Amino acid sequence: MVQLSEYHTPLLVEIDDDSNINDLLADRVRSQGPLPAVEFKTDHGQWRTLTASQLDAEVVAVAKGLVARGIKPGDRVGIMAHTSVNWAILDWAIWAAGAVTVPLYETSSAEQVEWISRDSGIAHLFVESDAFLATVTEARTLGTVPDESNVGVFANGIMEGLKADGTSISDEAIASRRRHASAATVATIIYTSGTTGRPKGVELTHGNFVSLARNSVAEFPEIIAAPGAKVLLFLPLAHVFARFIHVLGMAGGSVVGYVGDIKSLLDDLNAFRPTWLLAVPRVFEKVYNGADQKASMEGKQKVFRWAAKTAIAYSRALDTPGGPKLTLRASHQVADRLVLRKIRTLLGGRVQYAISGGAALGERLGHFYRGLGILVLEGYGLTETTAPITVNLPRNIKIGTVGRPFPGCSVRIAQDGELLLAGPNVFHDYHNNPEATRAAFDGEWFRSGDIGMVDADGYVTITGRKKELIVTAGGKNVAPAILEDRLRGHPLVSQCVVVGDGQRFVAALITLDKEALPGWLKAHGKPTMTVAEAKHDPDVLRSLDQAVSRTNRAVSRAESIRKYRILDGDFTIENGYLTPSLKVKRHLVIRDFKDDIDAIYA
Repeated sequence: MVQLSEYHTPLLVEIDDDSNINDLLADRVRSQGPLPAVEFKTDHGQWRTLTASQLDAEVVAVAKGLVARGIKPGDRVGIMAHTSVNWAILDWAIWAAGAVTVPLYETSSAEQVEWISRDSGIAHLFVESDAFLATVTEARTLGTVPDESNVGVFANGIMEGLKADGTSISDEAIASRRRHASAATVATIIYTSGTTGRPKGVELTHGNFVSLARNSVAEFPEIIAAPGAKVLLFLPLAHVFARFIHVLGMAGGSVVGYVGDIKSLLDDLNAFRPTWLLAVPRVFEKVYNGADQKASMEGKQKVFRWAAKTAIAYSRALDTPGGPKLTLRASHQVADRLVLRKIRTLLGGRVQYAISGGAALGERLGHFYRGLGILVLEGYGLTETTAPITVNLPRNIKIGTVGRPFPGCSVRIAQDGELLLAGPNVFHDYHNNPEATRAAFDGEWFRSGDIGMVDADGYVTITGRKKELIVTAGGKNVAPAILEDRLRGHPLVSQCVVVGDGQRFVAALITLDKEALPGWLKAHGKPTMTVAEAKHDPDVLRSLDQAVSRTNRAVSRAESIRKYRILDGDFTIENGYLTPSLKVKRHLVIRDFKDDIDAIYA
């Protein structure tokens, strides 16, 4: 790879200084008023559709209720709930009222609710249910949280209550509020879920969203604006990735579906039948590993793995000058008939594209899904960049990279390898935190904290987090993500944390996937056992040894994993070791599992 110091992609769409997010919904109503805009499941499990005009009417009615309740332009309004159509309508209504949305993860603790409420100055807070209300009540005992009269509960009919309250507010009042914000006005404050320390509030403007959305539609209309385009949102809307897609779908003409419980995700995919998806790599890993385990339990693992290997080989051959040879094409057709089309059916049967972000997908999975018939477009971005700042495109894809800079965006490599970012979607300020803002910017360039490379064609590869680089006792710099991503590809591995800072060699902490374990045991002719029992089983250990050996092929001997230790439990959002976007909180793991790490090096 030829290392470049800087790469820039020209802007496709310029936006006016007085543009704001409300314009995107207004344009959708003008162009597709009577056509479907959103779909959602009712409490009875039935799917309902709202046209663009119906959605707009709901937004206006709820916005009137917010104004009637005293919400003023610039006020902060919090939402703490699972992804749902109510979340979406309230978000658009907050913008229509000229206010600022502050999302809180549904898993937020009382301490986090109190901190975000106090730091952002939330005036009104809307929560999903009484269970969430209990967290808010606890947070109120800790400090500054909206009083009871300014907290609404979705489950208790707050949306209908807002509509009733707003009957005295005129349409003209909301139309005026919708024009209040300019491109430079703050639209939302998103608190980084954070793998370390107290979360920082990222101020994202209307211009950040509008520029990124309009340029996204111009950059890949074949995905977002194609006839019949549909995208299902199941990731938390508190996360910038899902939040941007929620806006982008409206800008591009896609029908956006909202579901909040991923336990029924496969059923929802079959009912909604999206044409494109977004997910974090762990979801793609789970689909692959689940299909592998199902095949094992049915005695068809050899067929599945042959089909997967064929799909990967076929995809890789697509990148060669001559393309796949005739024999490979024939094998791929057989693999598709026996296995691959069944996996596409599991995902609804119509998915052509998927967008992956949040962590590295890995080259193997990228090729598998393209060979399957689903083009996974891996991208890269942060809360501070309003989601993607680089992305692979259908016509310009390089699997294993996170693509080239978005239109209007630039990437520069600092002397220490850190990625520096600039563009119309890059934020300007951390809320109430000028020190953090100054530390994040090098003049016009935002310091991402990620280490990476740019090749001669402008494709970016992420090699790790700057703060997560391990320096062994021998002085070798090791990027743990490369090893962790590969090792998680094993069906039994749920999570992996590579350690070794200041130590003689690199090691790993591994957690087993309790959902995949029964299928793996049955496929290998072994009796049922618990995770605690499996961690000592010779066959399990032998399989993990082989996985570690395969993982080590990607790095030098000095960077390779020499030992590993299997932990008794998994890392989850509930126990605090995963962020809501499924990233491991490395500092907590290293702190809390110090005894296990010490035992490795004893």
